[in-house]
Amino acid sequence: MNDDFQGWERRDKPPTLFRRFAFAQYAQTRAFLDALSALSEEIQRHPQNINFGTTYVNITIGAVDDTALSAEDEQFAGRIAALAERGE
Repeated sequence: MNDDFQGWERRDKPPTLFRRFAFAQYAQTRAFLDALSALSEEIQRHPQNINFGTTYVNITIGAVDDTALSAEDEQFAGRIAALAERGE
């Protein structure tokens, strides 16, 4: 399934959500990464993979149970997207 969930691309093998966030300046990229770090520590959930450059961040969220994406995975993705929308 490669449909779109709030800007996230669903991938099946393995089950993941992927999204690229683009920023105008490095300071925005850094602020987003700092906010993502704080969120991850707060809820004790971390992305499976983070790749970033000066003005972008690629994030992959793996399924909690490694077999299928759940509402919990989608909620985590939604919280990450909200950080970007707030400019964090």
